[in-house]
Amino acid sequence: MDTVYHLDLNSKKIQGAKIALLPGDPFRSQIIAETISGIYRTGNEKLAWKREFCTYLAEIGGRPLLVTSTGIGGPSASIAIDELAQLGIETFLRVGTTGAIQQFINIGDVIITSGSVRLDGASTHYAPIEYPAVAHHEVINALIEGAKKTNAPYHVGVTASSDTFYPGEERNDSFTKYVLKRFQGSTNEWQRLHVLNYEMESSTVLTLTASMGLRGGCITGVVNRGGTGKITKEALKAGEENVIRVAIAAAECLI
Repeated sequence: MDTVYHLDLNSKKIQGAKIALLPGDPFRSQIIAETISGIYRTGNEKLAWKREFCTYLAEIGGRPLLVTSTGIGGPSASIAIDELAQLGIETFLRVGTTGAIQQFINIGDVIITSGSVRLDGASTHYAPIEYPAVAHHEVINALIEGAKKTNAPYHVGVTASSDTFYPGEERNDSFTKYVLKRFQGSTNEWQRLHVLNYEMESSTVLTLTASMGLRGGCITGVVNRGGTGKITKEALKAGEENVIRVAIAAAECLI
């Protein structure tokens, strides 16, 4: 029984799980697993933690699911998805945080990504840039139902998914304070094209899953407005709590 290299998992460890929740932060894997245990009165088990990839086994309705962190950005997310798919995972749901770029979106709201602007590089190693990064309709429907069930304010739409946190999201609070010409004015352009938010993994998650014939989706909690200001503890708490509650409710629908 082969163990996949980066995740340090094998098919025996995951006990037949077919769904994986994918936070970026490895410490969020434990938070999600413990939240699931608290809601459904079930146990959870840490299966592995290697590099940025921390995996817990949890249970909803008597059926197993994984919570595996991907780290930050497309390259590490692509490794997690590829290796989980090798082990038999069929549904992938990114559970993350985001910066909103539309004024009608508030801190603590959740954004359900229907499709992503592919500002990354990792996804191009799996499908050409003309290939759309789109969420699976069943996952979108489950996320909407999850938001309604938990009374979380939500928005459905397009996300800009960048390889970099600073220049790619047109932030000027970096070391150099400089944004390359190709990104200058990009936020205004995405706003005019009705893009809702910035984050860093959805284009990889959605391109890989769609191109592999698997189910993929992305939900993020709003913790700031893209390109402006710092992320406060209060904003992070609001975004994380809401996105985790909705993602778990959606997983119950999907499982």
